[in-house]
Amino acid sequence: MDKRTLEAVRYLGYGKHAVDDQTLALIRDSFENLERVAKRRIVYRIFELKVLDEEHLNIEGLEITSRNLAKNMKGCTQVVMLGATLGVEVDMLMKRYSLTEMSRTVVLQACAAAMLEEYLNNWQKSLKEEMTSQGYFLRPRFSPGYGDFSILHQKDILGMLDCAKKIGLTMTESSMLTPTKSVTAVIGLGREEVHCHEEGCESCSKKDCIYRRN
Repeated sequence: MDKRTLEAVRYLGYGKHAVDDQTLALIRDSFENLERVAKRRIVYRIFELKVLDEEHLNIEGLEITSRNLAKNMKGCTQVVMLGATLGVEVDMLMKRYSLTEMSRTVVLQACAAAMLEEYLNNWQKSLKEEMTSQGYFLRPRFSPGYGDFSILHQKDILGMLDCAKKIGLTMTESSMLTPTKSVTAVIGLGREEVHCHEEGCESCSKKDCIYRRN
């Protein structure tokens, strides 16, 4: 299986269990459907960053209290702030199937999450090349909702990037992004390369999560 198929399987919660051929076929078909409708879009800006102490940061006047994020950003002087989405068309596809075929909707949800992750990883590789040429090294991508980085900061990111106007990305009153297959995140930029930082499942303390990478 390719990487994004493996990610979709993980999002489906299979863990170490084998995946049956029927599910794999449904995953392949779901990715094909998503490729036909997805409208990948991203907006980002680079801001000045001040790590004030072990749990306080300032990004262009935005005050953030997060020990996890401060650790991730230690030694950085700038930060990339981003918003990305697969577009409302993906939501419409999933809603259409939810009326007639719920099992396919579940698989579509997992595949869309894997597709968004793949899109961001590929974009970040290009960003890394650009920033390396300027003498900067990237820290792992960090999103509101990870660790103690409050999900409420999604609203700040959306506003600072003007995401609604530029890529149609907004947020509900319950702090959920819409379109649903979207993400906001920050990436630290530092002059020194750091090898020991972890990200995603590796930095999460929830060891019994069924979606955890093995």
